[in-house]
Amino acid sequence: MRIPPRKRPGELSAVTLSTSTDGVPGVSGASRDARPRSVGIGRAHAKVILLGEHAVVYGAPALAFPVPRLTVTARARWSGRGADVPGEVSFTTTGAPPRPMITQASDGLRRLITEFRATMGVDDSPPADVTIDAGIPPGRGLGSSAACARAVVHALADLHGRDIAESETYDLVQTAENVAHGRSSGVDARAVGAAAPLLFLRGGTEELTIGCHGLLVIADSGVVGRTKDAVDVLREGFQHRDGAKERFVHRASRLIEGARRALADGGPEELGPWLTDYHDLLRTAGLSTERIDALVDAALTAGSPGAKITGGGLGGCVIALTRPEQAGEVTRLLRAAGAVRTWVVPLRGSAEDAL
Repeated sequence: MRIPPRKRPGELSAVTLSTSTDGVPGVSGASRDARPRSVGIGRAHAKVILLGEHAVVYGAPALAFPVPRLTVTARARWSGRGADVPGEVSFTTTGAPPRPMITQASDGLRRLITEFRATMGVDDSPPADVTIDAGIPPGRGLGSSAACARAVVHALADLHGRDIAESETYDLVQTAENVAHGRSSGVDARAVGAAAPLLFLRGGTEELTIGCHGLLVIADSGVVGRTKDAVDVLREGFQHRDGAKERFVHRASRLIEGARRALADGGPEELGPWLTDYHDLLRTAGLSTERIDALVDAALTAGSPGAKITGGGLGGCVIALTRPEQAGEVTRLLRAAGAVRTWVVPLRGSAEDAL
């Protein structure tokens, strides 16, 4: 079932963004008490796309996995600035993300606050301050912007003592994502709150059946991806070659379906080639880089049954499928090829089972 994004008129509320080096503790969960609180907490986590990047925007499905060890926590408090600007929200982020990411976050969160106030009916609420502790590196295809938006939505709902439906959370996160990335498929908005791997199709999701034993090694290239630029590259290629979009989506859909079947009842050797073939599809479309290709080659050399870029492209991360006994060697060669950090996620198991 597709859930359309909310569209409401209204002026943008004031949002400021600064940086801090102070850590922010927090616990997840939204209040069921209708009374406002002094502090509200929201949390979300990272995700990786197994297959489906870009094609998902054109109606193909996508396979997404949560990465629960990489989290974002937002803490909201009532501000001491006074009530001269009702509903104003000021944001502080820990650490120091690159300036373009600050700009995108500011624009997306500004629109999100406008929509949140309308959805929750809190236009006349006092000003609030939100601190975001983001453990997800931005611009790596790991869902950083969607996770930040989701954490903010739940922190503000908790602060106001309001329950918020998952459909409302999705719409609000999509509001921010469409500002940050242009036309957003919605897969990130769903996956950063998921407790299990998902098949995403046109806004709706179902839990994936996982019978395949294996691990995903996520390798950070250290290069910030450029989703909007990647989208433009792909669109331009479609415009210059008749039928290119249809061929891209058709081949992507076939690869995604093959991977879905292998996930359900195959092993790493059956699943891996679908990943590598999808990487070739994205590389041929101009969405990979020499560094990304080098990481993919390193993983395959180490014995990975399959590897690919994950996310928008032109930088970001690579995912490599491994058996547990291969993970150490795959990780070693990925780091030797230039990966600045790595994480491991099991294909099977709940969020609590992540390594």
